[in-house]
Amino acid sequence: MPSPSERPSPDAHYFSSSPEGPLRPRRIPVTLAGRSAEVTTGAGVFSPEHVDTGTRVLLDTVPPPPAEGDLLDLGCGWGPVALTLALSSPGATVWAVDVNERALELTRRNAEEWGLTRVNAVTPDAVPDGVAFAAIWSNPPIRIGKAELHALLERWLPRLASDGHAWLVVQKNLGSDSLQRWLAERFAGDFGVTRAATAKAFRVLDVHRLP
Repeated sequence: MPSPSERPSPDAHYFSSSPEGPLRPRRIPVTLAGRSAEVTTGAGVFSPEHVDTGTRVLLDTVPPPPAEGDLLDLGCGWGPVALTLALSSPGATVWAVDVNERALELTRRNAEEWGLTRVNAVTPDAVPDGVAFAAIWSNPPIRIGKAELHALLERWLPRLASDGHAWLVVQKNLGSDSLQRWLAERFAGDFGVTRAATAKAFRVLDVHRLP
């Protein structure tokens, strides 16, 4: 189960577009893509006290992102994945997508502070329709419910480029195996789905287009 710091606060749920209650900003130290610095987080966003375990597993196990093209952080929170993508691939354009306006503002603030000018922190509808992603990295919001999660993935996975990979980290006891089966069935013939890694009660799934 997530630690208490990874759960939404009672006064502001991080799935909300406009969390209620004060931001209560805080500065925390992080190390991302070999760079150690501070970021700003706050109430009403996912895991405000540290990089959560699932995201850390994702960052520690997936291969480096493509050097160029458009990269998607789906469900960006305060930005640990988006910042990592931008640091690892300074020539790429990073799309940090979330419904939570507070999370987007924190991601923008952190990217600006770190000098990462190619991070676009936007709501889902603000991503241009013609953008195809060379890679998608995501710690998807499992707790929004199965139907909503499936709709989310059905919206974004088809936007992978022909040689693109989507890397998804999902906790085992929150349905990683059933999600893998659903992905394989839903996208049969178009995408391959493999379990790329298992660590700390999380699985990393690789979704990639078939030849």
